[in-house]
Amino acid sequence: MSAAIEHTDIAIVGAGFGGIGLAVKLREAGFDDLVILERADDLGGTWQANNYPGCACDVPSNLYSYSFAPNPNWSRTYGKQPEILEYIRSVAQRFDVVQHIRFGAEVLDARWDEDASVWRIETSRGLLTADFLLSAAGVFAEAKYPDLPGLDTFAGRAFHSLHWDHGHDLTGERVAVIGTGASAVQFVPEIQPKVGELLLFQRSAPWIVPRMDRATLGAERFLLRTLPVVQKAIRGGWYATIETFGLISLVDKRFRHPYEAISKLHLRRQVRDPRLRAKLTPDYVIGCKRAIFSDTYFPALDQPNVDVITESIAEIRPHSIVLRDGSEHAVDTIIFGTGFKPIPSVFDRYHGRDGSTLAQLYHQQPQSYLGIALAGFPNFFCTLGPFGAAGNQSAIYMIESQIAYIVDALSTMRRNGARRVELRPQVQERFVEEMRERSTSTVWLTGGCQTYYTTPDGLNAGLYPNWSFEYRRRTAGFDAESYAVNA
Repeated sequence: MSAAIEHTDIAIVGAGFGGIGLAVKLREAGFDDLVILERADDLGGTWQANNYPGCACDVPSNLYSYSFAPNPNWSRTYGKQPEILEYIRSVAQRFDVVQHIRFGAEVLDARWDEDASVWRIETSRGLLTADFLLSAAGVFAEAKYPDLPGLDTFAGRAFHSLHWDHGHDLTGERVAVIGTGASAVQFVPEIQPKVGELLLFQRSAPWIVPRMDRATLGAERFLLRTLPVVQKAIRGGWYATIETFGLISLVDKRFRHPYEAISKLHLRRQVRDPRLRAKLTPDYVIGCKRAIFSDTYFPALDQPNVDVITESIAEIRPHSIVLRDGSEHAVDTIIFGTGFKPIPSVFDRYHGRDGSTLAQLYHQQPQSYLGIALAGFPNFFCTLGPFGAAGNQSAIYMIESQIAYIVDALSTMRRNGARRVELRPQVQERFVEEMRERSTSTVWLTGGCQTYYTTPDGLNAGLYPNWSFEYRRRTAGFDAESYAVNA
């Protein structure tokens, strides 16, 4: 006789900021029968997965943290990876959600069973069913590699920043860094003093603005512990400052001039060589890609052992990289700073009512409702889905808005004795059309760059094209009329 399949009211996928936050707020609302399925052996999501040298957040820690769990003891303005990871762990322990986490439980398949009105979930640790499936899978946890001819013939060491080889000694080596995204901007200054030669292969120059990071003083931390209202005010100040970046992307590109002037002044002050400055000057509007905060990147590139290469790569050979102009550069190690897959692999494993996967629908066109729900996926909600992320605000702010909406949805269903909820297709269609219309004049589509902000055919790939405070207003409560809700 086969054993009964385990059942839970709520299955959450991912134990990063989204999953931990969901669990905390669901427990506060009285939902105790829940499980968090985490494929790794530790919690933390992207902050557990990424541990390359210099890994840190580009949003100040007082804002890149839960509003319901302020931390007055941040050691720096911008938290580094170990401290952020420790913060997430402390929140999970403080709110007693670690007991709900099932580590090493990768979701292999999740299908909606229409007859039984449950999600049937296959994991690497066994089967289970759930009344509700909540996806908090992050988007910065799976590496993206460039398609370079001959890469498989390279005889040296090659790895992505996401899979940093901490056992490999770079001292004195000829190191090629391919990519100039946020991760590369952070790890390049860390490895530059150690390597013999550093070749930075740059497709397009990022906009770099002053970070002004510093260690916090003991007196500051004491003040925040003593007067929490001060930390709340600081958080509000950072929120307002970062939100102003939306003037460029959402209002008028002419607002870019002060920000670009600051960036260009920053470049001029830190890089002496005019030829190098020319290479490092972006040729697109700031905000078309997310600007990067750094005080150490430019000085690292302005060193004798660094060469910034803008010529395209033709092929990789066992001990070298060959460029399209025919020149060849000997290298011992290749490090990829080429970003992440925009669609997590688990999206290929969520099957809705008609069998279609979330990834298939996303590839057709970015679609959802508020980045939280999707037509054809009953009893399913997610965080940071299409049109649920902001290009000019802390992801935690958006995640908390989504958590509040999801918890209110489940609480409303419980009060009304409902067991099944599904987004009405026409609601999603109207929302997607609104997002498309609002995106046409944004800097992401008109700023002259290629980025994961846009799809290959030039559409908004999933950023919310409006102010984050407007998004919070829209997600303040569950709008049951947008859904078919059944007992």
